[in-house]
Amino acid sequence: MAQNKKNTTNDIKYYKRKFWQFFIYGFSALILFFLLASWGFFGAMPTFEELENPESNLATEVISSDGVTIGKFYNENRTPIKYEDLPPHLVKTLIATEDERFYEHSGIDARRTFGAAIKLGADGGASTITQQLAKQLFHGEGSTFKIFRLVQKVKEWIIAIKLERQYTKNEIIAMYFNVYDFNNYAIGIRSASKTYFNKEPKDLTIDESAILVGMFKNSSLYNPVRNPQGVKNRRDVVLGQMVRSKIITEAQKESYSKLPIKLDFKLQTHKEGIATYFREFLREYMKNWVKENKKPDGTEYDIYTDGLKIYTTIDSKMQEHAEEAVQAHIKNLQEEFFIQQKGNKNAPFLKISVDETNRILKRAMKSSERWHILKDLDKTDDEIIASFSKKTKMRVFTWKGEKDTIMTPLDSIRYYKSFLQAGMMSMEPQTGHIKAWVGGINYKYFQYDHVGQGARQVGSTFKPFVYATAIEQLGMSPCDSIIDSPYTIPVGRHHVTAAWTPKNSDNKYRGMVTLKKALANSINTVSAKLMDKVGPEAVVNLTKKLGVKSEIPLQPSIALGAVEVTVEDMVAAYSTFANQGVYIKPQFIDRIEDKNGVVLYEPIPESHDVLNKDIAFAVIKLLEGVTEGGSGSRLRTQGGGYGYERVTGYPYAFTNPIAGKTGTSQNQSDGWFIGMVPNLVSGVWVGCEDRSARFKSITYGQGATAALPIWGYFMKKCYEDKDLQVSKDEFERPKNLSIKVDCWAPKVVDSLELELQKEQDTDEFGL
Repeated sequence: MAQNKKNTTNDIKYYKRKFWQFFIYGFSALILFFLLASWGFFGAMPTFEELENPESNLATEVISSDGVTIGKFYNENRTPIKYEDLPPHLVKTLIATEDERFYEHSGIDARRTFGAAIKLGADGGASTITQQLAKQLFHGEGSTFKIFRLVQKVKEWIIAIKLERQYTKNEIIAMYFNVYDFNNYAIGIRSASKTYFNKEPKDLTIDESAILVGMFKNSSLYNPVRNPQGVKNRRDVVLGQMVRSKIITEAQKESYSKLPIKLDFKLQTHKEGIATYFREFLREYMKNWVKENKKPDGTEYDIYTDGLKIYTTIDSKMQEHAEEAVQAHIKNLQEEFFIQQKGNKNAPFLKISVDETNRILKRAMKSSERWHILKDLDKTDDEIIASFSKKTKMRVFTWKGEKDTIMTPLDSIRYYKSFLQAGMMSMEPQTGHIKAWVGGINYKYFQYDHVGQGARQVGSTFKPFVYATAIEQLGMSPCDSIIDSPYTIPVGRHHVTAAWTPKNSDNKYRGMVTLKKALANSINTVSAKLMDKVGPEAVVNLTKKLGVKSEIPLQPSIALGAVEVTVEDMVAAYSTFANQGVYIKPQFIDRIEDKNGVVLYEPIPESHDVLNKDIAFAVIKLLEGVTEGGSGSRLRTQGGGYGYERVTGYPYAFTNPIAGKTGTSQNQSDGWFIGMVPNLVSGVWVGCEDRSARFKSITYGQGATAALPIWGYFMKKCYEDKDLQVSKDEFERPKNLSIKVDCWAPKVVDSLELELQKEQDTDEFGL
């Protein structure tokens, strides 16, 4: 018996010793495991500096002058937001759903962790918000292999504790909202809020907040676009958690649960949204800017990751009005274009040979993505050309939305060349600030920018430069008279190699007319006579001072607009007249800031004097005549005019002073209108990509029908939007004006006179 008691005592001592040995060794191993993990033995751990400034891969924001984010440049669509800008109910919802004791623990919730360990994770993990932040910031989802996952979990704990020491609870909440990937290119709560609901986080409703917080469980599974029913179920679970945490009442939960999933989904990609052409222009500009404006350490800024804020001069409302005007009118005018192409076996081309058509099509083939892909696959030119005649499935642009169809790539080239394009720019003449920029009809399908890239023949919009030169050089005034009669510039004069005798469109001559009437009716012989008096050199010199960068031939024919200029340059040139003779280079950036709000760049406006105030005002009065009794007079009416059924936005019936000029190139390939009020100058060009694709008649191809309605529609929208404060006042009259400008009182144009506009507007090279 004594022996048994002794053996039992020895056994107890033995097991106690083994237990403490196991405990001490195990605890020591655990401590060593944590130390090795924190030292980076199992993989790199973030340094103190990395914890202070975690890599966040921030998108660069493009911000309008009225404070609207109109686009982003990013690898990941992430825009940071401060805790103060998060609505309280959104924060409470996150905590109630993801980490109820967030404000009580120091990075690790011991109670939840112990419970999860007992159940071996059967009910899910026990990660706190801080742990989830650590995972998002430093290793993402990680491995699914359990041993590796255990190591990663330990690293999460260590990083979470460090984060809790480094940041306040509110900062951790904000960081977590900023780094989470909500799918559909939306990283961070601000991008998600804009993508799914088209609003800022502060404007989210209770049920919208519940939807976004529900996505933290699995954003791929609970994607509102692809899985609305699953999202609704998950939202209701989140609403239940909100009741449990007393954020909302049971009655409120029942009310919110009955609501459908209602999205205002706007995918934030580079090819969609507003101001797409402008944003691409800005992106190209920033490629050079980062080379010239480097970081303090000498490295270049990365517009895709450094979170810059580019504050632009674009007004988001004006931009929307401009895009709406372009789309409304071109969609309308396109119907007429298709009607006129019926029966044209070479549509959309007119009066060109088979060889010329083939050259156009082959040039388009060689510039296509298909050609480059097949060339990279070492296909021969003949093989590639043959592939363009094989039918294939494709999605194409239509004015009624994208359409799936089957056609040959060659037919698709003809199809896309049948579409009318447009370029429009608006600018404040006193500041040079560009307020709207529309480079085409749809950036996804037509990426050529017809504002900054595309120089096109300007027609009679060039004539004011000739008249301005005559007023300056010859001391003439808008009220001076000149004879409209046949006129010839002989060989040898002004570099002419063959006698030049321009004709008026109607082959009629009006006799004695004032300069104001001559410009209003775009009389060719008068422009030719003025050009002969001042010489092409003087006109070209003035045009260059007005900021036109195109090469201009020293020939008298430029008086009728045989010159190619961009919309941007034409708007800037006309703005000089509205700005009392001072040219200001168009400006599209107000300032650039880094992610911390430090100003990196503020452009200095470039300007120079071109004309004195009196001459500039005299040109304005000349151009007012165009809208009072000339080719732009349909802006004053409520109906009528050639092609009126395709004139979008009637009635305009403007009564305020408007200076402007229509223009049409030879064979009506290009239609122009540039219109001015005291604080806004806007230019519009309309035409097809290829000049041989055009309207059959001047009725629809002229600037008054093709381009002017866009300006009228846009201005109507701007005047209806009182926040924009677009002027209806008179242009400022210089004190002690030395030039006679008041020639006649403006007259009201009746509908019968409008029927005569075609005869008045048409000319050999333009309107």
